[in-house]
Amino acid sequence: MIDLVGIAEIAKMFDVSSAAVTNWRKRSDNFPKPVAILKSGPVFQAEQIEKWYGRKNKMAAIIVSSINLKGGVAKTTTTVGLAQTLSGAFNKRVLVIDLDPQTNATTMLIGEEKWFSLNQAGHTISTLFEDAIDDCNNFDLSKTLQKSVGNISEVKSVDLLPSSLNLINLQDRLITMPAGKYQTRNPVNILRRGIKEITNDYDYVLIDCPPNLGYITLNGLRISDGYIIPTIPDVLSTYGIPQIVTRIAEFSDEIEDNILPIGIVATKVRGQASIHTRTLNKMRKDAGKLMGESKLRYPLVFNTIFSESARVAEAAEYEEYKTLRQKWGYQGQYDSLAEFAGEFIQITKEV
Repeated sequence: MIDLVGIAEIAKMFDVSSAAVTNWRKRSDNFPKPVAILKSGPVFQAEQIEKWYGRKNKMAAIIVSSINLKGGVAKTTTTVGLAQTLSGAFNKRVLVIDLDPQTNATTMLIGEEKWFSLNQAGHTISTLFEDAIDDCNNFDLSKTLQKSVGNISEVKSVDLLPSSLNLINLQDRLITMPAGKYQTRNPVNILRRGIKEITNDYDYVLIDCPPNLGYITLNGLRISDGYIIPTIPDVLSTYGIPQIVTRIAEFSDEIEDNILPIGIVATKVRGQASIHTRTLNKMRKDAGKLMGESKLRYPLVFNTIFSESARVAEAAEYEEYKTLRQKWGYQGQYDSLAEFAGEFIQITKEV
């Protein structure tokens, strides 16, 4: 169920006058559009108003999902590298939410031993979903949230909500979750309800999604302002991009909230591979063009590309490092991450 508010309710939300809210509407081009105009006046989605007010006062996190329907495209490596670079190089507060049951982002940030103990104690994101299915209240956000994670001394402001292999068995069971006394609970709002009290403690929230568009992924998208698509520039890895854009646009329309395609990130690029060059050139050429007969457009492609590198692959191991450059590579690998993070910051300012 969507919470709706009128001008008077918005004024109460932020302890201002109704006249102030009316002025916001007149003076702000990005003020949320009303979902209906009643005799008593316009009504709005409360969640959209809260997001707008947070952006206006620079209090709201920018939330971005990372997704591709194909595995092995460096999605998780890109997400973790971006999080650590935003923190260490740009002094941003970052929360990583690992929704992928492969738990790769989790083990990259806390190691397998720490993950195993958290999983045994039930302090992973899967407990939140299990609670929704079984109508329990076992999820402890404070114990699940891992603070100042990572294996780089100069990175101090990355937190993590860890994943679990148990998510594999929960995907299909989510449809059976009880709707609640007033039929207000649904399978795509679980994450939003469970963590809404902490999201605005951060500058960025990065969500590592599984390689599908099931309920777990939709929970991540539900709270996202936009999404990035890391991909190898080849036929198989890019084949599902139109489906991703189309399905997310349909989901966005259904929940009446914008989830914008922020851009495609080219990963594992081999300069000598002609297929990579051709595919990358085609993606750049198609960016902004209409997708077939739909009104949707192909996402832009980030200028930064990530070349295939053994050093980047080795960075997935949990070992201690002093600097970002030491972990991610001295031969241009870290420079690409820093360039990408800077580009990401600029583009997401428009979200």
